[in-house]
Amino acid sequence: MNDQPAGLAPLPEGYADWLSDLKSRIHTAQQRATLAVNRELVLLYWQIGRDILTRQAAQGWGAKVIERLALDLRVAFPEMKGFSPRNLKYMRAFAEAWPDEQFVQAVLAQLPWYHQLALLDKLPGPETRRWYAAKAIEHNWSRTILVMQIEARLLERTGAAVTNFTTSLPKPQSDLARESLKDPYRFDFLGLTEKAHEREVEIALIKHVTDFLLELGAGFAFVGRQVLLDVGGDEFFIDLLFYHLKLRCYVVIEIKGGKFKPDHLGQLGFYLTAVDTQIKHPQDGPTIGLLLCTSKNKVVAEYALRNSAQPLGVAEYQLLESLPEELQTSLPSIEQIERELAGSNGGP
Repeated sequence: MNDQPAGLAPLPEGYADWLSDLKSRIHTAQQRATLAVNRELVLLYWQIGRDILTRQAAQGWGAKVIERLALDLRVAFPEMKGFSPRNLKYMRAFAEAWPDEQFVQAVLAQLPWYHQLALLDKLPGPETRRWYAAKAIEHNWSRTILVMQIEARLLERTGAAVTNFTTSLPKPQSDLARESLKDPYRFDFLGLTEKAHEREVEIALIKHVTDFLLELGAGFAFVGRQVLLDVGGDEFFIDLLFYHLKLRCYVVIEIKGGKFKPDHLGQLGFYLTAVDTQIKHPQDGPTIGLLLCTSKNKVVAEYALRNSAQPLGVAEYQLLESLPEELQTSLPSIEQIERELAGSNGGP
């Protein structure tokens, strides 16, 4: 089908490739322009906030000056939004929280203004704000995702899983692997209570795979559920298999519905050996195993991991403690989820 408008000459050779390249360059230029505008706006707001702070401190101006300034700025710039008294107070708080103009210009100006407000409203101090700001820039989080990660206490959970990566993986891979795991994992988005069995959790995670990947963190790519391993004619099935794009390795996740037991690691280690032998590419790193359980004794987990040469981690997962009765009937049953997944994966 020729979608060329009538009356135009035939396309010369190479025109389509050239047009595609031009579209890409225009799109990139538009993105750069948007980022440049945002940088200038964030820096302007910081400068206004700093001026308010300076003049209030040096000349004793009271809070009412902000009301007057808001009125005068809106009269002078009626086409511009953002000069409300409330936003001017945020500018003042923004400048007070970040006194280093160079840091604001080099780092924070990469984030939109409403990201800045979330950092100010929801975090208590500069160190945690810096951490979440860096993650938001690195992963291009929307404001909604940033707020969700703050409320889910991502910083406190990152790198908290019990692992043996320092002895089983070389640096810097061991550090990156440790930072890629959390403890606990929060699966409250599943709508399941603590009474759910491990297979129910596993099926529901795939039903909500987008939320699951977000909770796992950047770099995880879903490979499959109940992945078949044929070892000497016997069949085994991995609960969940992922590939980590930064670590360049497979990640086997096994789910246990109760308290951690050392013998859980024997099964997980067997799966790692099978994946390394049958699935892993020679250029991939060693396969990592993550055991998720509802509870664990940290000392027991550390002992169980200590003498293993395979990279293993143990972390807890959290479900809803209880579910309101009116919500229980509106959620899909495990049987419904299983029917929807039937035929979509290679496992039983």
